[in-house]
Amino acid sequence: MKRLLTLTMLAALTTAATAQGFDNLPDPIEDVNKVVDNTPDSIAKALMSRPKPGSTRKGSQPVLFLIGNSTMRNGTRGDGSNGQWGWGYYANKYFNAEKIAVENQALGGMSTRTFYTDLWPAVRDALKPGDWVIVSIGHNDNGEFFDQRRARAVIPGVDPDTCYIGFNQRTQRQDTVYSYGNYLRRYISETRARGASPILMSLTPRDAYDEKTGKIVRKPQTEWAAYIAAVEGVPFVDLNEISGRKLDSYSPWKEKYHFLGDKIHTSKFGAEMNALSAAEGLWASRNPQLKPLQAMMQNVPAAQKPVKREKGKPVVFFTGDSTVKNADKDDDGMWGWASQAQTVFDESKITLFNAARAGRSTRSFLREGLWDEVYNSLQPGDFVTIQFGHNDICPITDAKARGVIPGTKDTLHVYKLDNGTYEVVYSFGWYLKKFIDDVREKGATPILVSLTPRNEWPGGKIERRDDSYGKWYREVVAATGVEFVDMHNISADALDKKFAKPLSDKVKGDKEQAKAAIGKIKEKAGKYFKKDHTHASKLGAQLNAQSMAKGLRQINSKLAKYLKK
Repeated sequence: MKRLLTLTMLAALTTAATAQGFDNLPDPIEDVNKVVDNTPDSIAKALMSRPKPGSTRKGSQPVLFLIGNSTMRNGTRGDGSNGQWGWGYYANKYFNAEKIAVENQALGGMSTRTFYTDLWPAVRDALKPGDWVIVSIGHNDNGEFFDQRRARAVIPGVDPDTCYIGFNQRTQRQDTVYSYGNYLRRYISETRARGASPILMSLTPRDAYDEKTGKIVRKPQTEWAAYIAAVEGVPFVDLNEISGRKLDSYSPWKEKYHFLGDKIHTSKFGAEMNALSAAEGLWASRNPQLKPLQAMMQNVPAAQKPVKREKGKPVVFFTGDSTVKNADKDDDGMWGWASQAQTVFDESKITLFNAARAGRSTRSFLREGLWDEVYNSLQPGDFVTIQFGHNDICPITDAKARGVIPGTKDTLHVYKLDNGTYEVVYSFGWYLKKFIDDVREKGATPILVSLTPRNEWPGGKIERRDDSYGKWYREVVAATGVEFVDMHNISADALDKKFAKPLSDKVKGDKEQAKAAIGKIKEKAGKYFKKDHTHASKLGAQLNAQSMAKGLRQINSKLAKYLKK
């Protein structure tokens, strides 16, 4: 018969964990929130994956311990293999590793009560003077008090005296249950007793709307935690409110993709947002107790592009790959067309900023934080051109990790990359729609631009990729109503006019003749390209910039009024 693992079994199980392969675990449990979380039932495996409390300490430096549940550390190993991430995984981004270690001790399925009884003792014993402890837990505090499977519920509220006594079927012993506030007081007093500093944070928001306000529901634990923090004189960060305000400002589509699988657990986007919100809350706090911790923080506020703004002038950000921004310095080298944007735009009226990066796809441009820097820099009235494709349909799991799922449906899949990490990858169109949605959120104007043509001449006419990328661009335009400049065909038309020489049926029937004829065309057109069939020469970059201007005028874009006469 399958049974839940208890702490008394952990020593033996941890030693034998590898040998038995964890194949005798009970079935996953669905809790009262209709969420399946099997982590407590594989607690031996989870304890092996979590760092031993205090093990990340460097010499005499302090440690910041994170206490929470699956919203802070998701899955048994917390590695995103299920597509869900906890915000604790990204918290270290905001702290200087040379000054403090960030140790995520959270575990999925834990409540304020079960973390205190099962996991807190080891963390508490590892605390040293100068350490910090963030407590943000409570999503799992409802349910039955003494049931066989979970036994994790607490008494709602902050009453220090209320308690229930009964027989705990999970631990097979008499047990006492206290209020939410009572457990918080225990974390605080025991942290202080070790010379460390406690911080209370409210919970992460759920994907749930208040029908009256139309906004994300704010959890009641916020008031309880704020009350305990005030009474005990502890710093408090309202993570629920900070992240909730962000979710409220997003489009419904964007709000949804910050969660994955259910209404509680976050995708990478949600986890990163919550980690930033937590850091922002700490950074902005005026509580003097936090000054030592604030001195060890970094990357707050979020990074922006170093654009020099001038009063009354909007900024146009160019995003994309090497066809938009290349070396852009050697007259006989490779050039991106945005390096020549000044040949068509009036810089007395608008500021040009080339934010593109060579070798990037929609996916890698986003994953590497390049898009976020643009997003963080946007102001109402700005423009963003979005042009990707050359690097998108390629291997998904290799070292470059830039391939996407072909098409435009809102599809996604969890891939295990060649380096052993996991990543949720979306479709080409999904990434484009995200960029478009983000720009509009900031009050700026997105403009989708099709990829530049290549120096390929099947049948004697330049290659057109209208059945793949062209089709996808137009599907995104139909779905979003975004402005669209078809640079691919505008530049292709110009090159066809200069160099196209359709092959006769006789020549087409002779492979050698056809190859030779096409070779001559490519050689002549080569002055618009450099080193390969994709990258432009300076002349080619100027042609593509002219195509951009022509396309803007064709669609009567607001950006067209900033073009040279």
